[in-house]
Amino acid sequence: MTHTASTFDVARIRAQFPALGQQVAGHTPVYFDNPGGTQVPERVLDAIRAYLIEANSNTHGNFHTSRLTDQTIHRARQAMADMVGADAGEIVFGPNMTSLTFQISRAIGRTLQPGDELAVTRMDHDANIAPWLLLARDHNLTVRWVDFDAESGLLNMDQMAAQISSRTKLVACVYASNALGTINDVKRVVEMAHAVGALAYIDAVQYAPHGPLDVRDLDCDFLTCSAYKFFGPHVGVLYGKREHLDQLPAYKVRPASDEAPDRWETGTKNHEGLAGVAAAVEYLAWVGEQFGAGLAVDLAGITEQRRQIVEGMLAIKRYEQNLSARLIEGISAIPGTFIAGVTDLSLLDQRVPTVIFRLAGKQPEAVAAALGDAGIYVWDGNYYALSVMETLGYEGQGGMVRVGAAHYNTLEEVEQFLDVLEQIARRR
Repeated sequence: MTHTASTFDVARIRAQFPALGQQVAGHTPVYFDNPGGTQVPERVLDAIRAYLIEANSNTHGNFHTSRLTDQTIHRARQAMADMVGADAGEIVFGPNMTSLTFQISRAIGRTLQPGDELAVTRMDHDANIAPWLLLARDHNLTVRWVDFDAESGLLNMDQMAAQISSRTKLVACVYASNALGTINDVKRVVEMAHAVGALAYIDAVQYAPHGPLDVRDLDCDFLTCSAYKFFGPHVGVLYGKREHLDQLPAYKVRPASDEAPDRWETGTKNHEGLAGVAAAVEYLAWVGEQFGAGLAVDLAGITEQRRQIVEGMLAIKRYEQNLSARLIEGISAIPGTFIAGVTDLSLLDQRVPTVIFRLAGKQPEAVAAALGDAGIYVWDGNYYALSVMETLGYEGQGGMVRVGAAHYNTLEEVEQFLDVLEQIARRR
């Protein structure tokens, strides 16, 4: 059976999300702030509420609610394992991706020597740069920077290869830029790192809502994402190869388990959040069941939920390319606009539907505020992609406006956004 974007029933999708039907100040909000956090489906709300009513307890107790909490944690681990293509024992939960990265970086630092090198990119969110810069400062390491091309929005892979050497111990790279929207060839980056015996640390926070993840295929050592970016609650997720989670020195309290992944989860976890994580992943599986049948025909030896998740993400990716195309076309057609990143519509498979732009003569904050007044929610500034804005020359100048679509957005919402943006451009 052949599936096209027209089979993707966005009305049924939107019906799953209570927030999308709100009225705020006379507007039905258009949520184009998705790169900073997505809305959640009803089943996530239900799961969090049910946990707090039926299972609210701490872990490993000899009573009913505690056992339910243990089951909740196990279910969330298995759900995330299915989402990224790992084993449940390789999934670590934390408050957010940034905290998890600082934690892992500190542990990795204990295995390094002065003069060892780390490679980072100027395309990354600072959460995958600052931990490594601080690690280098504390352990007298050398940091090698990899640039991106400001015109094309693509990572300089030749420079990546040149910056990785026999002294490199870790390469940190973003899967999809939270600013430019560029999807990087992280599998190639992992291969470069492993060729010299270095670890590969992949930030998939921005990619996770837009395409399928497969850590076995990537062969990365670590991969991070955040549930609130893929329609869940505020929980950070780390995948780590079991050998690393077992062997790296974990910073933990003495009574805590010495076994991975528990040894990495400091203190009491966000149990109600984990109930929501499992529900968010189950929602993605539902998308696959409803709209993605047959898209993952080449997969074998995987769980049914894993298959449905991959099919769901492939269906989402197909649908969102239409949104990307119209956003790029429409913004580019407005006089005085400049888009940074991939704008060639034949290369939509190399970007997620996150688009950053400037409007001549107007500060990004003012543009975002005017859009917000019209019920269209977008971001402005640097969105913690500090090095991106420095490279583009807009850090200290208000950054850029960021509009980011998700699979529950519609082409009609894109047109609404473009109409308002054109009105803003005409104002003196």
